[in-house]
Amino acid sequence: MISTLDLEKLDDPSSKEDVFLGPSQWMPHGRVFGGQVLAQSLVAATRTIENRKVHSMHGYFLRPGDINLPIKFSVDRLRDGRSFSTRRVQAFQKDEAIFSMIASFQVHDPGLEHQDDFPTDVPDPESLPSAADVMGDNPHPVAQYWSKARPFDMRHVGSPIYFKVEGKPVAHQAVWLKALGDLPDQPELHTAALAYASDYSILESIYRRHGIAWSHPGLKSASLDHAMWFHRPARVDQWMLYVQESPSAQGGRGLALGKIFNGRGELIATVAQEGMVRIPELAK
Repeated sequence: MISTLDLEKLDDPSSKEDVFLGPSQWMPHGRVFGGQVLAQSLVAATRTIENRKVHSMHGYFLRPGDINLPIKFSVDRLRDGRSFSTRRVQAFQKDEAIFSMIASFQVHDPGLEHQDDFPTDVPDPESLPSAADVMGDNPHPVAQYWSKARPFDMRHVGSPIYFKVEGKPVAHQAVWLKALGDLPDQPELHTAALAYASDYSILESIYRRHGIAWSHPGLKSASLDHAMWFHRPARVDQWMLYVQESPSAQGGRGLALGKIFNGRGELIATVAQEGMVRIPELAK
């Protein structure tokens, strides 16, 4: 993940924008992971900013990305004001846009503070099974990716929905997560990695509400858009709790909301994503 987020600056005299190039990570289904292009776009935008931190980003997934191709990122410096800077990032493969994002950066400004409460009665992450524990020796390529290839350790509070949905069909869940290894003391890298991880399980609250597991025959899903607000600094190589819920699903789409807390109970980010969700038996 760290090497994937280390973009190359390109010299393009024909463009008035800042241009970067990034690699694509392997994925078992052959499409670029949405969290990857999301995080890379944030890195590209951040490379054009000085002394300001990202506070929000809003992106649209336009086309599936090809894992066999690198991605070109074009950054338009829309505005640099006294306190805020705005950047637009377009991600391209084969000269076609696969992702588009606008991000806003701010000079730190002290002011009012409050936050939602950290959930009560949440078990310690070390007491929960990891994805590798849940998968066991399952030889399926997707199961092997879930258990061994992701750069984050993810542990569901309660049972995960990889193969089946246990318990009541509720539209909420919580997942502990942290990077598998230590990351350098680079705040911008941790912020980008947080954006990367925010795309992993955000849609699961939709599936859980309807008893749909990831292994459901014929399930098709894709991230359509992704919004994220960064509230406080974070270290992704320490445990974080990702609390997720879905307020609505309709028209082949579902909306999911998420709150990410650090281990001290501080709210570090809020996430919203709408996804395409298609179930074969409902399309008849």
